[in-house]
Amino acid sequence: QIIDYFHYNSYVTLTYFFASLAVLILNTLTFGAANKFVFSTEKKSLINPMTYIRFFTHVLGHSDWNHFSGNFLKILLLGPLIEEKYGSIELLVMILVTALVTGIVNHIKGDARLCGASSVAFMLIVLSAFVNIVDNKIPLTLVLIILFYIIDEVKDLRKKDNIAHYGHIAGAICGGVFGFLCVNQAFMETFRNIINTVVG
Repeated sequence: QIIDYFHYNSYVTLTYFFASLAVLILNTLTFGAANKFVFSTEKKSLINPMTYIRFFTHVLGHSDWNHFSGNFLKILLLGPLIEEKYGSIELLVMILVTALVTGIVNHIKGDARLCGASSVAFMLIVLSAFVNIVDNKIPLTLVLIILFYIIDEVKDLRKKDNIAHYGHIAGAICGGVFGFLCVNQAFMETFRNIINTVVG
């Protein structure tokens, strides 16, 4: 059978991809209603329970195929690398934390509806630079990544282009924080012990 030739090599990355693809199809079939009510986040009343749900679900929604493919070309490239290096559950936690942080930052500072996996992509881009850390030396690639991505986003903050630049910056900062935490062996050991206790 043809399916035997394929390997589901990155559980979290691929599941995230297929879940976002399903949401994209749903949003197309509902003419944008799915994103509007569930899979995007913006400044809404904190009394509304959906506000807190959208802090997480916004990373599943995309406006169109170009938006979706642009993000997941990066995620499918970098996600398996991170997942193999640090673990599937660890990557899932990173994605959820990044979603929450970017949702909160956009609620406080942003003036656009936040929708899409770009914050997760930025997180993975920065985090991937830490994979090659040797002897506690910061790789030059990390510095260049920060220069190219973060400075461009800061420069574009004042643009009225309907892009959630604060969310991108928050995602990149999350990647940097995760990177420094992941190279701390003591922290990672404690973190994995907690995960093993919770998972069972």
